[in-house]
Amino acid sequence: MFRLPLLDHAAPERFPDPRSALKEPNGLLAFGGDLSTERLLAAYRRGIFPWYSEGEPILWWSPDPRCVFLTDQLKPNRSLRRQLAGKSWRLTVDHAFDAVIRACAAPRTNETGTWLLPPMIDSYIQLHQQGHAHSVEVWDGPRLVGGIYGLAIGRLFCGESMFSAESGGSKVALVALGQLLDELGFPLIDAQVSNPHTLGLGALEIPRAQFLGKLEALTNQPGRVGSWADLTTRLLPPGHLAQRSA
Repeated sequence: MFRLPLLDHAAPERFPDPRSALKEPNGLLAFGGDLSTERLLAAYRRGIFPWYSEGEPILWWSPDPRCVFLTDQLKPNRSLRRQLAGKSWRLTVDHAFDAVIRACAAPRTNETGTWLLPPMIDSYIQLHQQGHAHSVEVWDGPRLVGGIYGLAIGRLFCGESMFSAESGGSKVALVALGQLLDELGFPLIDAQVSNPHTLGLGALEIPRAQFLGKLEALTNQPGRVGSWADLTTRLLPPGHLAQRSA
């Protein structure tokens, strides 16, 4: 009988080989450990991420196939361009990380809970304070109407979650993030596990082995640790983003 590895609290950098993850449930690799920033950075550098629910131990995953966005292909589709017509929204980077992650943690319609539990929120906020986690925010006046956040390691961006308070808010944040990352030399966004929504936005599924090969090359390149707030000026306004037609 297969025994799922238990992570060593004293060795946050140690993880099993992600290629040894279970096929069912797809990608389950290990359990236990903690959510220290050191452990999280080590996990993402190896293509591993935490995902668990209230009452469960911390579970660590590396699914096959892997879901990714190519940053040079992230452009508004016709539906989003119509939604943006006449909008006066504005975009920022790293101006409201805490608000974005807490909005992502709020239960969606017809959902009773969230995988973004308080310990995870606290850990990602620490990663943001250390300059590893970043957010793109969408504003309608003073109101936050959409956003996305994730981790940058080398030239890899690991997308974690996004939200909309108005229709199109998360899509605008994703397209803006893609435009910015493309300019910075980040070729892809790791979206982890596909679903109809991400595939509808242009995500691709690639074999885990292919993803891990790209991961090693990208995470070993020089990155940009620290606040990205100054990059706000490099974001196109939503109305101009709409001109990047698919």
